[in-house]
Amino acid sequence: MKTKHEVLRRRALAPGIVDIVVRAPLVARKAEPGQFVMVMADERGERIPLTLVDWSREEGWIEMVFLEVGVSTKKLSALREGQEVYHVAGPLGNPSKIERYGRVAVVGGGVANAALYPIARALRGLGNEVIAVVGARSSSLLVFEEKLSEFCDEVHVATDDGSRGFKGFVSQLLDELMGEGLELDAVWIVGPALMMRACAQVAAKRGVPVAYASLNPIMVCGMGMCGACRVKVGGRVRFTCVEGPEFDAYAVDWEDLIRRLGAFRDQEGLSLRLYSEAKRA
Repeated sequence: MKTKHEVLRRRALAPGIVDIVVRAPLVARKAEPGQFVMVMADERGERIPLTLVDWSREEGWIEMVFLEVGVSTKKLSALREGQEVYHVAGPLGNPSKIERYGRVAVVGGGVANAALYPIARALRGLGNEVIAVVGARSSSLLVFEEKLSEFCDEVHVATDDGSRGFKGFVSQLLDELMGEGLELDAVWIVGPALMMRACAQVAAKRGVPVAYASLNPIMVCGMGMCGACRVKVGGRVRFTCVEGPEFDAYAVDWEDLIRRLGAFRDQEGLSLRLYSEAKRA
């Protein structure tokens, strides 16, 4: 008998970056681009938000890609095919605002490149010209470049060390492309907060009329009750899990978001150290 949230596939895309496909028919039935799920690896684990990368309504599975950064993601990464994810809740958050914009850039960094995939697919589905601008620290950490090419007219790559494509940050590549004449009607930005802030600044400088950023604040309940995911957008406090996760990138208070993301860094480091020591014992 198949388990409720059985891991159907687990593979490493790059060092520390894992792709898993999980049985979750109720989630798959309602999933839309831009949404996420709350996942618990085991019954003692914390709830962590993961963006939906792909899904099948017919076969009842969802796909997620994540980076091993703490105890919860290491527990999730340790699951093998046939084992069960303890809990999956979703789909949560509002779908991306997919419309006919014209020429759209989807911009990502690191593991977040995978989250661009369903957005690019939906944008192309409405007839948009889609340009992907994706980056990573090095070529060994670059993921989903080939997958994005399925629905993007062009895929431009940046690596911090220059081992693949443009040498530098993805924000610098976006700026260079637009300086060379690339005109955009909208831009989607997904990735680390510092990267999203830099890309939003480039898009504003170059006059892109529409810019969305998928925010990644501290999130606990995923239902708008705990308030942990609060962010400031346009001078108002907004709750990312129920009002986002995508917001107008030009209106986000990036400094506040970046400050809040570091609030529990010491505790997270301690938790990871204790977990690693327990695994070695």
